[in-house]
Amino acid sequence: MIRKPALAAAVALVLSAPVLAGEADVLDASIDPDGRGTYRITVTVRHADTGWDHYADAWDVLAPDGTVLATRTLFHPHVDEQPFTRSLSGVEIPADIAQVTLRAHDSVDGYGGAELTVDVPR
Repeated sequence: MIRKPALAAAVALVLSAPVLAGEADVLDASIDPDGRGTYRITVTVRHADTGWDHYADAWDVLAPDGTVLATRTLFHPHVDEQPFTRSLSGVEIPADIAQVTLRAHDSVDGYGGAELTVDVPR
């Protein structure tokens, strides 16, 4: 038989435990020239968004030396849309860069999930 104080304590412990949504992973990406000397980059991200307290909030385009070339800010959680795909247009990639790396960021863990390196079409 479970006593009411013990049950209440167990429920409180479960409700106060941190939610582990993990890190945001880049699953897929494409780069397309937009005809103006810049690129449209489309990225698919997976993250176990739990709501406003823990969600994938951005992804970055990185040069091989780690320089951030562009950032796509994600302004809301995607709790019921996983994985999700978003694009960013007008990205300038210098002509001497043959590949870029895409990484995702979340509001709790920061960076650290799966990244993806893709070729820049010329």
